[in-house]
Amino acid sequence: MEQRSHAESALAGAAYGMLVVLGVVLGVVGGFTHAWYLGDSFPAAAIGWVPVLFGLCLLAGKMMRAKLGASAVAIGWLLVSMVFSLRRAAGDLVIAGDAAGFIYLYGGMVVVVIAVLLSPSSGGSWLLRGYDQPPPPNA
Repeated sequence: MEQRSHAESALAGAAYGMLVVLGVVLGVVGGFTHAWYLGDSFPAAAIGWVPVLFGLCLLAGKMMRAKLGASAVAIGWLLVSMVFSLRRAAGDLVIAGDAAGFIYLYGGMVVVVIAVLLSPSSGGSWLLRGYDQPPPPNA
């Protein structure tokens, strides 16, 4: 396992923090704009946000070469989206239970999971990293 310097570790931590901020921004903007309809019955913005979320999560995972990159964006988006879907004291919702809200929330959750699964793994199974295998017998 390679050792990182303090500067490299700080840079990686800052990059993951910015990915969480990107997820929060996606959640805020998507939460307020997902209900834009084309005509009277086609939730165009909700359908548009689903591939955008998938692409940015997958891109973050591939750029960071780790599932944590995709997960960081997904966690930021999910935290904001879940808060926006809670009923307020006055009874208002940011993400309502209509067709656009269901497409945005459930479609977003599905594509986030797919993006994390398609992202590259960062070095094998965490279960086997500390396991020392015996050297092969000399033949």
